[in-house]
Amino acid sequence: MDYIHDLRQVIGPRKIILNCAGALIIKDDKILFQRRTDNGKWGLIGGLVEMNETYEQAALREVREETGLEVKLDSFLGIFHNHNMVWSNGDAAHVISAMFTASIISGEPRIDEESYELRFFGKDEIPELFAEDHIASLDAYYRGVRYPLLQENEYDGR
Repeated sequence: MDYIHDLRQVIGPRKIILNCAGALIIKDDKILFQRRTDNGKWGLIGGLVEMNETYEQAALREVREETGLEVKLDSFLGIFHNHNMVWSNGDAAHVISAMFTASIISGEPRIDEESYELRFFGKDEIPELFAEDHIASLDAYYRGVRYPLLQENEYDGR
């Protein structure tokens, strides 16, 4: 995240391209969602890819940081875009997200400073989501889109 902070020091809130990764964590046919502290809205678990990190590594790290869960990535859903993301501080970006499905290996969901709440929702219970890329990845999931993973996906502590 220091990379983005440093970049923002130079260019300010101007729109940039950001790479993100996340996961639809599935348990008992329900998906885990996060109500975020930055906007109070619901979204999927994920965040920015850090320097020298793969999408898979970023997804696993973000899940661990935001939920306390250890997960295994099961499939690749695709690349999804949020063309006009604007944070509360005015920073703007075109967010490109690599999204995966994941199953829990161990742990119980617990919130961190980025979450007010974590909750599993079934297909007919899903709250309104704040981001285009989250909506599109959820749509792909329910349409049955699944691609095999190209590499192993164990969290290595980066």
